[in-house]
Amino acid sequence: MERKSNARLLVLLTFVAFIIGLRMVAPLSPDFKWFANFSGVGAVAIFSGSYFKNRFSAYVLPMLVLLLSDLGLAMTMGVNYGFYQGWYYTYIAFALMVLSAQLLVNKVTVTNVFAASLVGVFIHWIISDFGVWYGSTYYPQTLAGFWTCLVAAIPFELNFLYGTLIYSVIMFAGFEALKSKFPSLALRTAIA
Repeated sequence: MERKSNARLLVLLTFVAFIIGLRMVAPLSPDFKWFANFSGVGAVAIFSGSYFKNRFSAYVLPMLVLLLSDLGLAMTMGVNYGFYQGWYYTYIAFALMVLSAQLLVNKVTVTNVFAASLVGVFIHWIISDFGVWYGSTYYPQTLAGFWTCLVAAIPFELNFLYGTLIYSVIMFAGFEALKSKFPSLALRTAIA
């Protein structure tokens, strides 16, 4: 039984590692400005909240993916790119994305994953842009200033939504296909 649990954990971690790899090579792309928000980090949060039964793993892995990618971005693009003003609000948003997946994806279905992705991206939009707006000298510290910040972020959030949806399809469909081929990955008592 332990061996089957370890196999499940290894497969789940492989899916997460694949997304980390894509996020780490993104700065090397000549179209990085467009590609930057088209990432799979949101999908990792939804995936982790849906599949990892160990709550510690469900929250820590997306945070670790985000931290590693932010460190990579800071080293390749500059410190202010990876760790901008209010960056920690983005980490809060990702923790809430994991929570939304835990609450919305009781059973992995297209509808549940889609709903968790939409809710997660909406949470990300509001919380992370609150961090950009709060204390900003660029946006007035009023409700209208916060609204202006949210509107300015729509193109970036749309890319984040598309990335979250597409990478979610890849991750969830891939893992579900593996579960149908290898039933031991579907263990209810798995550690992961």
